[in-house]
Formats: sequence, structure tokens, C-alpha cells
Amino acid sequence: METAKYRRVLIKVSGEALAGDKHFGLDIPTVDAVAAQIARCVRAGVEVAVVTGGGNYWRGLKDGGPMERTRADNIGMLATVMNCLALSESLERCGIETRVQTAVEMREIADLYTRREADRELKAGRVVLLGCGTGNPFFSTDTGAVLRGTEIAADVIMLAKNIDGIYDSDPRKNPDAKKFDRMTYKEILDRGLTVIDSTAASLSMDNKTPLLLFALSDPENIYRACMGEQVGTLVTAE
Repeated sequence: METAKYRRVLIKVSGEALAGDKHFGLDIPTVDAVAAQIARCVRAGVEVAVVTGGGNYWRGLKDGGPMERTRADNIGMLATVMNCLALSESLERCGIETRVQTAVEMREIADLYTRREADRELKAGRVVLLGCGTGNPFFSTDTGAVLRGTEIAADVIMLAKNIDGIYDSDPRKNPDAKKFDRMTYKEILDRGLTVIDSTAASLSMDNKTPLLLFALSDPENIYRACMGEQVGTLVTAE
């Protein structure tokens, strides 16, 4: 068995990636493929927490139009919980025990998040799925991932998105965009790069928490990243 590079990781799984080619809702084969790779990591000895996005169902004010921002963000929080539950089900079918914890209390379907309980479940070998972001409007799930990853002392925060790394410009618009293998938080902020929101980048910089951004189009990237292979873009303090 390969030796994992990291003892504990937090993986942010974007909602858009879970939609697969459907581009809306859940693509169950994609969810199962992601769960299978997380299960491989757990069996390799990695403690895994997962924060899910909700963009496969709801994009805040982009979908809410004239809706008040707080209400639109609350709807987005609920979308993340649906993704947590779906991923939890797939992981359980892989033989991996899970716990779903949410930042907003909904006791019939999930436990309320506390750092201590999350730490205990991770040490017991369960995958902890964290919904509702930070539990507050005006904060993205990327920021929620950095916050939770910092709280549980993750060795690295992995942002599994629908783009394979950080570029100097949008590669969908500029075919000559340059991809970075490594960069610093300060470079992200100075360049105004939006692949990670500025609040998440600043929080990572303040706490010196490494970020690794890679594409979920190939779910095996999750396992490769945990094993320490070069995937995506690694963001560090220096």
C-alpha cells in the first residue's frame, strides 16, 4: 500500500463538479466516483473531512435575482446539505462510516458541527461531511472550507473544483493562459485572481494553511493529491 503524504486533509468538493455533465443537480455516477476515491484515501490512513459547495442547485444572488442576500445565501446553505447527504450515502456503500455535521442545526438529518466532535470522529476513522459553509451569509463555501480546515488542524485544504489549477487569466477565455504549479497567497491577492475568493485566501495566509486546488473532472486526483503527487496548484505562504 502506498504511504499517504498527509495525515489529515479537508477536501472542498464543488457542487458544480458533483453535477457532472448534467450541469445541474447530482450525477450519481460522479458522486460514486468521488466517494470511491475518498474511500481509498481513508483506507490508506488519511483522516478526511469534506466541505461541499451547493452550486449544482443554487448560486446565491445569481439565481436569486432581486432576492435579499441573506435569504439567497441561506438557500445555498441548504443546497450544500443535500450534497453532503448524497456523498455520505455513497461513502457508506463503499464501507466507510460517515458523520454529517452542519453549521446550522437540523437535528433530524445531521449533527450540529463542533470542532471537538469533528476531531473525535476523524480520529475514529470516519469521514466527516460538513454542510452549511460557515453558517453565515456573505461567506463562500471556499471560506467555510478554509475555516473548518484550520479549526481541525488539517495538513492541507484541497479545493476540488471544475478547473485544474490556478491560471494567470481565465483559461476558458484565454487559450494562452499560464497555469501555476505553486504560488503564494499574496500573489493570489496581488493579482486579483478569483479562482479562490479573497476572504478564503486571506484566512489561509493569516493561518499559514496550505491550499491545493485541482480539477475534480478526474476524481482520482483526490487520491493522487493525498499521496503527494503533483496535481493542480499548491498555494503556500512562501
